[in-house]
Amino acid sequence: MDLAKDNANDYSNGRGAQFNTANKFLKNTLAKEHPEGIDDWEEPNSKTIFIIGKSKSVVNKVDSPDVGMAYSLNPYQGCEHGCIYCYARNSHEYWGFSAGLDFERKIIVKKDAPELFKKFLAKKGWDATPISLSGNTDCYQPAERKFKLTRQLLEIALQYKQPISMITKNALILRDLDILQDLAKLKLVTVYVSITSLNEKLRLKLEPRTTTAKQRLKIIEELSKVNLPTGVMAAPMIPGLNDYEMPSILKASADNGCKSAGYTVVRLNGVINQIFEDWLRKNFPDRFDKVWHQIQNCHNGNVNDSRFGSRMRGEGNFAEMIRNTFKLHCRLNGLNNERFELDQTLFKVPKAQMSLF
Repeated sequence: MDLAKDNANDYSNGRGAQFNTANKFLKNTLAKEHPEGIDDWEEPNSKTIFIIGKSKSVVNKVDSPDVGMAYSLNPYQGCEHGCIYCYARNSHEYWGFSAGLDFERKIIVKKDAPELFKKFLAKKGWDATPISLSGNTDCYQPAERKFKLTRQLLEIALQYKQPISMITKNALILRDLDILQDLAKLKLVTVYVSITSLNEKLRLKLEPRTTTAKQRLKIIEELSKVNLPTGVMAAPMIPGLNDYEMPSILKASADNGCKSAGYTVVRLNGVINQIFEDWLRKNFPDRFDKVWHQIQNCHNGNVNDSRFGSRMRGEGNFAEMIRNTFKLHCRLNGLNNERFELDQTLFKVPKAQMSLF
């Protein structure tokens, strides 16, 4: 696939979004109209800033019935991976930032996450329902290399025998193979690896600061070697852009030990439609109309459908073709033949922790 050449001098390689969208919660916005009028303007490709956040809680109940999780735990808000399609971008507005460039370069670090996690698990009546790490942003994004919050959370999960599910697209997860292996022996962890494209040129545009597809297949291989239940999430499928890769993604994942798979169809909710439209026009001007209209075809004439059940999979001819392709190649590659259940019976709050309450 040939990518269009960057024809704009202000295109920020290494970032997904190319501008900051307005925050609907703020009355005032900042715009660069006359360069000489602003002394301290942040250029689009400025360095990532880490902001230490303070939270009342870190485990959130998930009310959406179609996301496959009951509780989520996110040690970071915002994500330097810069995936152009990421639904989590909208949540950055609640913190007073933009869903555009701010989401990628202003990362909120919840340093108190480990203690808050312990506090949550010690609650009376907690039944060890599986908790999903990375329900919103990737817990193995580049910030994790410095702050090591995810590793601490896994250590706590092992200590309490708390079941954990994870999804990531970063090879940093292999750093924690020792803990993950111990969790796997007790049936306390499952991991999904997100793969959007095997085409490196496309991957660099879609997800500029993520690890390569080759490395993600390596994650699947290494986790499968230690009998850790590992799946692939082929997501999101973007009709006219990467949907044709579904068969190759599923086959490559299965060849490396993957046992289960899932997928989603892209949906451009909130201001993501503005961010994605700008990105698509700049990177694929020759096929913009085709891709945009096919996305609309999947969502009843819109680029987003918020209805539970249909928002992730879409409707219409293109969505149906993607669904049929997924089912066929899961069958051909022996995926989703078994259902893995995490063990909730081992959970126990350590005595030292119980004495604090």
